Amino acid sequence: MTDLLASLMTVGSGSYASADVHFLLQAMQMQVTDVEEKERLIQTKQKHYSDMIGMEHVPTAMHMTLYARALAQNGKRMATDVQALAQALNAACHGPSIALVSFVRAGLPLGVLLRRALTGMGRDAHHYGVSIIRDRGIDRVALEAIIQAHGAENIVFVDGWTGKGAISGELKRTLAGDDRFAPEPRLVVLADPCGRAWLAASWDDWLIPSGILGATVSGLVSRSIWPAQGGLHGCVVYDHLQAHDVTREFVDQIEVERRTLGETLTATAWTVEQRRELQLGADGVVTALAARFAISNLNRIKPGIAEATRAVLRRVPEHVLVRSRDDEDVQLLMHLTDSAGVTVEEAGAELGPYRAVTIIRSVN
Repeated sequence: MTDLLASLMTVGSGSYASADVHFLLQAMQMQVTDVEEKERLIQTKQKHYSDMIGMEHVPTAMHMTLYARALAQNGKRMATDVQALAQALNAACHGPSIALVSFVRAGLPLGVLLRRALTGMGRDAHHYGVSIIRDRGIDRVALEAIIQAHGAENIVFVDGWTGKGAISGELKRTLAGDDRFAPEPRLVVLADPCGRAWLAASWDDWLIPSGILGATVSGLVSRSIWPAQGGLHGCVVYDHLQAHDVTREFVDQIEVERRTLGETLTATAWTVEQRRELQLGADGVVTALAARFAISNLNRIKPGIAEATRAVLRRVPEHVLVRSRDDEDVQLLMHLTDSAGVTVEEAGAELGPYRAVTIIRSVN
């Protein structure tokens, strides 16, 4: 470990095993803002979302039942996709080591699993959890420490999925003009329905099991917080959720499944035409929904199963649209909307590549 990395005061590995990830986040204490007030402050532009944190509650028994069902239903698919992505990275990265830089929090489980798969292939792979914040960029203190330790050539950014492509756009904006990185940064995801990632296992909007929980499947850390005083971006460690933590259990279960696989297909990057078709399809859905619901701020539109589900849990939803009410992959979302008293509309082909979309309520 370089002097710069060693000098950073961080939360370590959270509840992950120390070999699985090093969070380049500083621990913070922050007063909780309730959901309604947070929404008002965000939409009136009095505060940025990364300047506040909400309370993360213990998942309900029904939530955990649906999580277990998702894991049983889609765990093998995730294991297969991890293997395919790892094989592609092994072929694409030619330097002595690979530095996986996962975006906190959605990228963490995938990054852990990719590191395990790559080390199993004999690669020297390192994994870091780093913050990227919409409109404010990636944590440059953390990124420079990683570059000092490993160089920039074989840095691979990891996220769980793409929604509208806001984070991939933020990554490109942040790194623009930095000739240590290609114009198209290496962003790897499991699901890329909007065609914005460098490498994805598929374009399907599917129920990624880790995408329906928060801190309890991501090392017990909060989403990242902007550091008003400078330095590393921050997080809150949710010690009150320890008894409900499935972080290690989840990655171990997917890893066991992956180890049973033989040679699988290697993921390949989208062609220019594929990327263009995916982007046009996704952008068309968002544009149409913005027009239909008279939305000028596209941040109020949360497309994709994982984003739609998280928006119901953490924001103030007004409408939820699903491709089909009978879709097994949206049953947690249906349960949450029922509990919150939010009407669900079956929208069919109107959602294009997405199987669910949440519209955030306007406070104006």
